[in-house]
Amino acid sequence: MTSTIHGHDRTDAALTVPTHPAAPAGFGLTTAREAAPALQNWLDYQRRYLRTPGVQAAVRVGDELVLSIALGYSDEVAGTPLGTDHLFRIASHSKTFTATSILQLVEQGKVRLDDPVDAHIAELAGSALGPVTVRELLGHQGGVIRDGVDKDYWQLMDPFPDREALIALCLANGRIFEPNEYFKYTNIGYSLLGLVIEAASGLSYGDYVEANIIGRLGLTNTGAEWDPLRAGEYAAGHTGLLDGSDVRQTIPHVDTRAMAAATGFYSTAEDLTSYGAAHFFGAEQLLTDASKRLLQRDESLINAHGNEIGRYGLGMIIGTIGDRRLVGHSGGYPGHITRTFIDPVDQLVVSVLTNCIGGPAEALATGVVKLLNLAAQPPAGTQVPADIDARRFCGNFANLMGVISVSLLGGRLVAFFPAAPNPVESYEELQVIDENTLAVVPAAGYGSIGEKVEYRWDADGQPSVVRYGGSSRWPVEVFRARRSAQIADAEVHSLARRS
Repeated sequence: MTSTIHGHDRTDAALTVPTHPAAPAGFGLTTAREAAPALQNWLDYQRRYLRTPGVQAAVRVGDELVLSIALGYSDEVAGTPLGTDHLFRIASHSKTFTATSILQLVEQGKVRLDDPVDAHIAELAGSALGPVTVRELLGHQGGVIRDGVDKDYWQLMDPFPDREALIALCLANGRIFEPNEYFKYTNIGYSLLGLVIEAASGLSYGDYVEANIIGRLGLTNTGAEWDPLRAGEYAAGHTGLLDGSDVRQTIPHVDTRAMAAATGFYSTAEDLTSYGAAHFFGAEQLLTDASKRLLQRDESLINAHGNEIGRYGLGMIIGTIGDRRLVGHSGGYPGHITRTFIDPVDQLVVSVLTNCIGGPAEALATGVVKLLNLAAQPPAGTQVPADIDARRFCGNFANLMGVISVSLLGGRLVAFFPAAPNPVESYEELQVIDENTLAVVPAAGYGSIGEKVEYRWDADGQPSVVRYGGSSRWPVEVFRARRSAQIADAEVHSLARRS
């Protein structure tokens, strides 16, 4: 399948790049469009390097989908390519839908945040969990057991609890701490919020979110629970790697029954960016800005062993990458690991979905945001001259010591190591000298600062050799083809010197 990103053909990924103009509120749309090839290149390299079966990713700025890609396999065992419309189980992303639903019902006067849960779930009256409030459940401050005393359903040994089993486990073993004693993340607590939504709305949980979130946003590839009628559209889940020599197996999908409000949802990266955009300030499709502020403010500062390990709002994980404050959620389902970041002020959404246990969705989504942050930095006097096509210098270039990526970010060329989990930790800026030569911008560091980067071109005008700070590098596949001979020649020369 051939796809195009800003005029450059790619044949190794499924890609969608809408062309309609749109104006984001605070983040540079032109900057994000320009950075899209670098984001795709890094994600593709990381997927291969980390042996991840498939990666689906999307970036939205304002109301424009800047990037949507599918890399690798839906089913690695069968060799089925992954598409941008394959469905992923997004697990704890479900909590954001549940929290949004609760705040909608609060706006309608059908639920109050300080309602005790037994005001909506009669079976809990008189139990240890009965007085726990809706707000405490939303913020994981109710002291509720995480998954129950027997959670082997997570490894598919048993079915997920139905309503009767959920209530029974809450009555028998539901409380671990006093309310507000500790932040204690709980899938069981969010499952109870699903029952609150049913009681307050008069609809099933699935019907409520379909009518009031999914339908309003026109999300055609999102739902609250495993849908067997769409079984062929789901990306297969894959096992984790027990060690470096392990071979992955596929994992079947199951429904999560009464726990859908905590972990049942499916979606795509594209749909999740549309959903994330509804949480921008000023967006009116789902909630007022006042309700969004409640969801997105710091409800809990999570400290353990003297260190802050995170922050949580009401159904939203809160964090920072650089100076950018982000909300959103991660998700872990047997075979799928997912992450979405939302910047509600600068109107940016990044969603990365992976289809294996231990999938690097968190690291990949974080890396994408870091690359965008780098692209958004103010110009430093190294912008590429207007008469030079900077993209001709871009690519991955390898030698015996590894791979370096040259990318266009923020109107300037930068070089970084694509195998690094943090792509901007040790980047170098490159200044254009002429149509064949760059120079590493002077700065303190251990690399080739201040030295030249010289390009040689093949008959098609593509880089054939790059002399980076005196070291020869080649396009990755060119070096792969020559590596064995290069090593063999070194052995011959070494023997000759010793003889």
